[in-house]
Amino acid sequence: MSDPMSEQVRKPLVFLIAGENSGDALGASLMAALKAKTDDNVEFAGVGGPEMTTQGLASLFAMQDLAVMGVFEVMPRLPLLLKRMRQTADEVERREPDVVVSIDAPDFCFRVIKKLKARGVQAPIVHYVAPTVWAWRAGRAAKVAKFLDHLLCLLPFEPPYFHREGLDATFVGHPVVTQTFEASQGVDFRQRHDIEPTAPLLCVLPGSRMGEVSRLLAVFEQAVQRLSVQFPGLSVVIPAVSHVSEHIRATVSTWSTPTLVVDADEKKAAFSASDAALAASGTVTLELAMAGLPHVIGYRVNALTAFVGKLLIKTPYANLINICLGREAVPEFIQEQCTPDNLAREVARLLDDEGARAAQCAEAGEALAQLGQGGPSPGERAADVVLDVMNTNKKDG
Repeated sequence: MSDPMSEQVRKPLVFLIAGENSGDALGASLMAALKAKTDDNVEFAGVGGPEMTTQGLASLFAMQDLAVMGVFEVMPRLPLLLKRMRQTADEVERREPDVVVSIDAPDFCFRVIKKLKARGVQAPIVHYVAPTVWAWRAGRAAKVAKFLDHLLCLLPFEPPYFHREGLDATFVGHPVVTQTFEASQGVDFRQRHDIEPTAPLLCVLPGSRMGEVSRLLAVFEQAVQRLSVQFPGLSVVIPAVSHVSEHIRATVSTWSTPTLVVDADEKKAAFSASDAALAASGTVTLELAMAGLPHVIGYRVNALTAFVGKLLIKTPYANLINICLGREAVPEFIQEQCTPDNLAREVARLLDDEGARAAQCAEAGEALAQLGQGGPSPGERAADVVLDVMNTNKKDG
């Protein structure tokens, strides 16, 4: 007969589900914080990518199986996606984790969670990254409150939307606040690419999706042409992700302004080397703020999307810096306002006026503080919540 005292007590098991690269990064940060806070007394299972694998997750299947966007892309892979949903739900049921943490990817994660609830799985469910109910489709808050036990929010103004529906929600901070930028990277970048130390350098960021690039690159080029007249010796640098870099290189090869296209791994150095930026709306604007690089935002979508967006979207701003502050600290020109003249005028002001650059950086710093800069990392805050949920569930059980 075995001695119960000699049997090893099972470590708490956290089951994680991530479906894309951003979720993989959030999951890895959470895992590292959980290990640190429990003195490595925790185990992991679930689905994740390379960063979560580095932290000790043996993924149930390749995370790339879930990285599908758009109706036409989803349809051919629907049988595989349905299989992965069943497989994930089966594994949760089999492993009986102490908590399930789903990370973003709501189309996949929420369907898995509903399966778990239907099967009567008792593990508490924590979801990381709130639906953007503050921008559109506010009714989603009530829907997710029916099947989630706790929600981890990246933005400080998100929790009240879910508290009103009876769902516990905690602001943990935006992962951008963990990024670091060094001025020496900029000096090295200019030397490496033969850019004079005092030459004006504009960082152009036309987006990471082909549709964005196709719509924005032409208007950005026209803005650059206007700026080249006003700022002799102006150069442009474009950090580009791999799947759009070839298209961007081919397009800018005819630009009259000297334009350098670099890989995404040089993005931070390019930011540090630049004097201002012209960017598509998106998360990259938060990275520019973290780098202390003043910038102007431009964005265009097709006419139908714009029409529907005007009916549904409630926020007056597109840029998260402006949304946090409730005012336009970063100039943004959307749709019909996204013209070469408007963009060039505001970029010129930043290139020409040190006071304007400093003012934008100061206001951006105020917004970044709201997003968690200067406090515990988002991963640490998220780990505290996950541990609290686990401990509360054990007491209630």
